[in-house]
Amino acid sequence: MHSNKYHYRQLTLLLIFLSLLLSFPTVLHAQTTGSESNTEDVVRRVRFAGNRNIKDRTLETLVRTRTNREFLGVPRFTPWYFIWKVSGGRFGEDPAYLDRAVVANDIERIRLYYESQGFLNVSVDTTVIEYRTDKIEVSFLIDEGDPSIINTVTYRGMPFFEDTGKRINFFRESPLTGGLLNDTTFTVDQQYKSQALTNEQNRIITFLKNNGFASIQRDSVIALVKKDQDDPLQLDVQYRIRPGKIYRFGDVDVKLADTESPDNYSQRDTLSGKPYTTDSSRVITMSKEPGAQSKFTLLSDQILFEPGAVYNHSLYLETVNEYQNLGMLFIRRFGQSEDDIQPDYTKEFIPSYFDLQTLTKHRITTEFFGMLRYGFGTGFGVDYTNNNVFGNAENLSISANASFEFVSSRVLEENQVTDGQSRVFRQYELRTDYTVPRLQFPFRFLDNRPFFTRALTRYTLSYSRSDQLLFDINSDIRFNLQYEVNHTPRYTSFLDLLELDLVDTSPSDAYIRNLRNEFNSDTLVIRNGSEVRFDTLSNGQLVDSFELRRILNDFDPQVSSILRYTFRSANTDIIKRNFGYFSEYSVALGGNIPFLLDRFVITPDTLEGNLPSLLGLSENSLTYGRFIKLTADYRRYIPVSNNAVFAWRIFGGFAQPYGGSDVIPLNRRFFAGGSNDIRGWAPFQLGPGNISPDNVTINGGEIKLAAFTETRQTVIENFIGADWIGAWFVDAGNVWYGPKNDFRDDQNQDILEEGRFKFDRFYKQIAVGSGLGLRLDWQYLVVRFDFAFRVHDLDDGWFNNKKLFFSFGVGHSF
Repeated sequence: MHSNKYHYRQLTLLLIFLSLLLSFPTVLHAQTTGSESNTEDVVRRVRFAGNRNIKDRTLETLVRTRTNREFLGVPRFTPWYFIWKVSGGRFGEDPAYLDRAVVANDIERIRLYYESQGFLNVSVDTTVIEYRTDKIEVSFLIDEGDPSIINTVTYRGMPFFEDTGKRINFFRESPLTGGLLNDTTFTVDQQYKSQALTNEQNRIITFLKNNGFASIQRDSVIALVKKDQDDPLQLDVQYRIRPGKIYRFGDVDVKLADTESPDNYSQRDTLSGKPYTTDSSRVITMSKEPGAQSKFTLLSDQILFEPGAVYNHSLYLETVNEYQNLGMLFIRRFGQSEDDIQPDYTKEFIPSYFDLQTLTKHRITTEFFGMLRYGFGTGFGVDYTNNNVFGNAENLSISANASFEFVSSRVLEENQVTDGQSRVFRQYELRTDYTVPRLQFPFRFLDNRPFFTRALTRYTLSYSRSDQLLFDINSDIRFNLQYEVNHTPRYTSFLDLLELDLVDTSPSDAYIRNLRNEFNSDTLVIRNGSEVRFDTLSNGQLVDSFELRRILNDFDPQVSSILRYTFRSANTDIIKRNFGYFSEYSVALGGNIPFLLDRFVITPDTLEGNLPSLLGLSENSLTYGRFIKLTADYRRYIPVSNNAVFAWRIFGGFAQPYGGSDVIPLNRRFFAGGSNDIRGWAPFQLGPGNISPDNVTINGGEIKLAAFTETRQTVIENFIGADWIGAWFVDAGNVWYGPKNDFRDDQNQDILEEGRFKFDRFYKQIAVGSGLGLRLDWQYLVVRFDFAFRVHDLDDGWFNNKKLFFSFGVGHSF
């Protein structure tokens, strides 16, 4: 009882502290209206009446007449204004006074917005009511009227093309066009919206610019709206188009400078004729300095258009992006005129100029550090980067790290290390990253095709070796071949064609002895009404318990491989995460490479189920497992007010061994808990199922379900350079063992059966955590502090665990 009171008191003090912390600095951010207030009346409520078709939330973003900031959007709950009052104006937020000039401007904003949405006969008025002394309610009274409907749309002046289908397809792809009335007129039957007309105007301009009409401008496409004489709510729209004449790509001039001044372009090359230009009258001229150390083919390969071909503005802009995406240079200038900003439209051919400069080619960084773990240690690292290593924008990075830790004899004795282990623990790591800004074999044929114009191929190889207390890693070799393609600004694909991980470990006798002491015993334990003995004797020898065998299997020397495809779709600010969505889906196949080596190379025609140690570094055999793994992750960010966001996320994952394997490698399983997962539980400490952490001997699971919600509200703006954001979150989920994971020994069912996913009970094993948090949001960094408690603790039940858990993170949790 005393413990519960202590935790309640601790939580209460924390909430009071957070309230004061969030409120105190707001004296630095008093609300202003931009003009002198002509009254001392405080706006306590802003209401909208008559708005059947436009939500209050949308209108709130239009008006400048506002109340003081409301906490989490609760009407008239303005704690910072309350603090200002009780502190006599020393702290908190100044009152939001009524300004009638601002109200008048708000009326005009609302009217213009309604007209843009098709309510051309809207009327807006306002009433100001003093419902308490110096307390004002401002109401905007809206008579929407009926919306206007676009009846037909006509395109006048749209040019014809040699490919007659091009013009017809353009009309059909319009969001406005419906049935065809004649060659240029279509039915619409949509509510009038000015943004829809603007979007169509931009679509026409883009289409014509990409089909030779380079000089077309915004005033070349005008939308005229005419009301029907019999029914003023029926509108006809006519686009009048003055496309100008057709232009072609002219000569291209590319210059590449090095990092030293002055520029001396002593190396030159000229390309003309197929496949570089349409004919010999057009040329691509390239000049570079010797110090740039780049090949001419690098410069020419990024040009996505042919001089002499019909002008296409999208290809011109994509060429600019191709140069930017190389990563080994920056664009000092690009344009379509040598001296002026605008092209010379008096000539048929439009030239292109690209003035480029390479970045620093070689870079070396070093670091020295100290550490304290089992003893005192030191280490150093060297990183070398070669930008544009072979002259085709390849990036090579090589890093080497080493550390040494000196351990006392007392530490070895305490851990029962008596086999002569060295008192100096050593760790070495070598890593090489090689990146090519294009697709390579076997997908080179896709490079620079539609939706494949921005691609990367990454090769990563690392080797590490370390001596640990009771546990040595003879070798840890990792290799990854990954292709990344940004199809559009929103869609990205990742293909890990080969991800290979080889871990060769040697646990000491003391390590195994300690495990046997913990998991082998002669004690009888009651499980579901039956007696279970965790060890047996066979011919006078102790047989390891099932739990111990599985733990040793998790840390066996092993090799794993992955073939994985990941699709990512995102339309949000990756740092702020205050609008839009983020989603990622992946499918992976594991273990096929070692299986093929085992079946056809190491022991042809015989399946051993393991591989020998690489290069004979040890006498260990490397185990492997074959499995399939699926994941789905979707996140949504919904603005609920000018300074508040409601975010939610759902995650699902499933892994299943196949082909004779019955387990998933430890590093490929799902885990739960941690500051970026279900808060209130430490990393890897939740699940599987409702197994207590003390009884979990097989970590992770093959199934994971999780859901997260978080409400974020900015409470202080621009204090110490950051926006201070308060948050309330609820996290729920767990991991479970899959249907193929077998937890039976020869005698009785193991306790781990409680962690298996079952449809009739999994919902009872959902852990729930909730709490409050604080985020400091700088322009490119978010620091997060969260205080959570367990709403549903699988051991203690609902609302019975009063302990408070703290977590820290960088970036939003999702």
